[in-house]
Amino acid sequence: MRIVVALGGNALLERKDRPDAEVERRHIREAAAALAPLTVEHQLIVCHGNGPQVGLLAMESEADPSLRASYPLDALGAQTQGMIGYWLTQELRNAGVSHPVVAVITQTVVDEADPGFASPSKFIGPTYTREVAEDLADRHGWQVRADGPAWRRVVASPQPLGIIELDCIEQLLHIGAVVICGGGGGAPVTRDLSGQLRGIEAVVDKDYTSTRIALDVRADRLLLLTDVTAVMRDFGTPREHAIDRISTDELAELGLPAGSMGPKVAAGAWFTTATGHPSAIGALADAEAILAGTAGTTITGPKPPPTVPDNTPGVLAATAPPQPPVSKGATA
Repeated sequence: MRIVVALGGNALLERKDRPDAEVERRHIREAAAALAPLTVEHQLIVCHGNGPQVGLLAMESEADPSLRASYPLDALGAQTQGMIGYWLTQELRNAGVSHPVVAVITQTVVDEADPGFASPSKFIGPTYTREVAEDLADRHGWQVRADGPAWRRVVASPQPLGIIELDCIEQLLHIGAVVICGGGGGAPVTRDLSGQLRGIEAVVDKDYTSTRIALDVRADRLLLLTDVTAVMRDFGTPREHAIDRISTDELAELGLPAGSMGPKVAAGAWFTTATGHPSAIGALADAEAILAGTAGTTITGPKPPPTVPDNTPGVLAATAPPQPPVSKGATA
């Protein structure tokens, strides 16, 4: 099978961690060990998040007195693609992957009129107390929001419309390479009327970019791997429990927060609705079991409508299922 794996940035650098290179390198080594077995029988495309990493680079850039202006987020996103891509290619080879392993610096086309620019929602950088976060927001002109019990910076997160390097990715897949691409959602770019590309200040959600890539390369599975074991029903209540399997027409009832598990569920539903293939969400360490359906949360297509009993006139007794919770602007 052709599998797209989306690695959460928080799985590569956990919230409790210091953002040291050696800490991140250790997590990437663990990620490679979890993913390498999948390459024995399957073709693998790996996308990764960069929320903690791009936030750190942005802070360093804003604090650098030698700069007249901080580096834009699209350029910082490209930097994280190079750094994380380098570590992933190296550690996948060290983990025994025999196929060629190539990291592609990816540009993701977005629309300047995307509503995501008006309502920043993508968390980046470390966590703070509310007081510290609001002080930083005042000093740097940031927008901040609660992320669970802590506070973080939020930036614009437009929807991915296409991948500039798609033809390169497809050629690499043709020769059997493991491809690392779409890192951090890809560096966001727009086209002007003459077709010229330019970067734009944003961070695209890597789960949506992973779905865009999965659809474009005709993947058989989409695995969204993070630092949690499964999607939870009744999260944060005494009734909380893991969901092992759920259909796209049940997802809208979960009411997941937009900045947390919501994008992963919406991305999985988008892929499954568009292709009919399952998608799955779960912990990076459980990658093989998640693919097998024995761990994590598997998202399936809508349930078939109930049929009328044989002794009742008529045939089908249900209308079309509701649409999955795909965010506005995401297109298949």
